[in-house]
Amino acid sequence: MGPVLSPNITVHLIWYGSWKPGDKRIIREFINSISASQSPSPSVAQWWKALETYTDVTGSKVTRSVTLGQEKNDRFLSHGRKLTRLDVQSVISTAIRAKTKPLPADPTGGLYLVLTSSDILVEGFCQSVCAFHYFTFQSIVGYTLPFAWVGNSEKMCPSYCAFPFVVPDYMHGVKALKPPNGQPGVDAMISVIGHELAELATNFLVNGWYGGDDPTFPTEVGDLCEGQYGRGGGGGYVGEILTDATGAAYNLNGYRRKFLVQWIYSHVEHRCVGPN
Repeated sequence: MGPVLSPNITVHLIWYGSWKPGDKRIIREFINSISASQSPSPSVAQWWKALETYTDVTGSKVTRSVTLGQEKNDRFLSHGRKLTRLDVQSVISTAIRAKTKPLPADPTGGLYLVLTSSDILVEGFCQSVCAFHYFTFQSIVGYTLPFAWVGNSEKMCPSYCAFPFVVPDYMHGVKALKPPNGQPGVDAMISVIGHELAELATNFLVNGWYGGDDPTFPTEVGDLCEGQYGRGGGGGYVGEILTDATGAAYNLNGYRRKFLVQWIYSHVEHRCVGPN
């Protein structure tokens, strides 16, 4: 048990590459839904509430307040089309040090989300990871800031990172689900973003809540429930979920739209939990 993100969280976005306005809107509205208590059940806010059982040594729990902060567009690819993990930190550094409209450097409640478009290759992407989180190094960024990177897999590897909206060939008999916002790549990113935000909230300095002996390769609250979106999920079955009038799959209501987001692990109930 180590530090958790108990101060109010402000999520700052860095759009790396070329992004459609509609795709940006889907992601913004998911983040804005995390603290939107007025959303109908089952809601994104209820999903996040499960994290409140995670506390630090002082008893402070993960905050319920998550808001969208400032945004920075990096459409001209300041660090190229192929990024290493350290390059992702350099992208954050460039955004903070920009001459015009720089992102604020907020070590207290700031959380930085680097989102790469579907034509950007990041180290390990489509081979071993769809995303990762860590904290920035002062030698690169000048501050210790929690951050996550998430890539859009729509062009490069949808069968690897966009399940269950795209199903790998080896999963015989499993039918792809219709994405709730009509965008398989971005709809899949929503669940991955939720996964990374939940793990940052509970293990942002990689010395908080995790399993395993090696904190640099931990098993965290999202890892334990990957691929499970409802009761009975597992082994390629997403679990009991909902469908709208068009047949699109979802399990959470936001304040403007619907989302399909994986469940997260409860250390109190010793199982994966979600509001649906």
